[in-house]
Amino acid sequence: MNRTMTPVEWLLLVLLSTLWGSTFLFITFASRELPPFTIAAVKVTLAACALMLAMRQAGARLPREGATWRAFGLMGFFNDAGPFILIAFASPYIATGLASVLIATSPLLTVLLAHVMTEDERMTPRHAAGVLIGFAGLAVMLGGGTFALTLPSILAAIACLLAALGYAYAGIYGRRFAPLRLHPMTTAAGQLGTSALVLIPLALIVDRPWATLPVSWTAIGALLALGLLTGALAYSIFFRILATAGATNVVLVTFLSPITAILLGIALLGEHLGGQQMAGMVLVALGLAVLDGRPLSYVRAKVRPARN
Repeated sequence: MNRTMTPVEWLLLVLLSTLWGSTFLFITFASRELPPFTIAAVKVTLAACALMLAMRQAGARLPREGATWRAFGLMGFFNDAGPFILIAFASPYIATGLASVLIATSPLLTVLLAHVMTEDERMTPRHAAGVLIGFAGLAVMLGGGTFALTLPSILAAIACLLAALGYAYAGIYGRRFAPLRLHPMTTAAGQLGTSALVLIPLALIVDRPWATLPVSWTAIGALLALGLLTGALAYSIFFRILATAGATNVVLVTFLSPITAILLGIALLGEHLGGQQMAGMVLVALGLAVLDGRPLSYVRAKVRPARN
């Protein structure tokens, strides 16, 4: 279903964008005291457990086929574990607003990957224009001296773009779940669960998290928020909107989440964005709007009656 959203669905979309936009804020708080693998392991484990409980309440079941679980594992790596580790590594060295915009380029990267990897999602002239405008925005945002050209900040920006590339690939890879007719919550719980099985031993071996104890209540609260709010609750809202309003509408969260992240970074972390960075963000948003197509259709619909 792809239709005009109701006021309730718009409120849910704003709530979802707030939750996902706050991810970078909570990672920043947690990364001050905890290493990246530990943050990622706790986040996906909490989210997976909460989603599995919700899944049982919804009457959904986990599959038993080995091939499905292998697909869950690969999906979990590109859509959960990999990007989250990269973001956790990057968060101490990059502003939350800038990080959110870099990651919001995943739809642009999806268009490029889909053109190469699929036969039924070729790039159209409108898609190409959106991609070019979006990447021009990145060039403006990262150039001209408004972005600190230090090695850590450059690596952090690259990590965010790699996370966006992971999300883009996951979006294409996830198409193979459609024929399986799985409950969407089952797919989310499955990929998060497989990510947890990999990240927990990795965190224990690499991070040795017990060496960081004790941690403050701020870090604990950030971990709980990442797992339960930006993870389980956000996924539940996402699937609620997806079921009633369709994929075309729910993807609007891509436009709203960076705004939330920028405002939270300014309000709670004292971050400041220069004029050139803001100009670059506007170009990225314009590229996403051209890619989506609906803003242009809306303008055309308004112009035609005026001409008549």
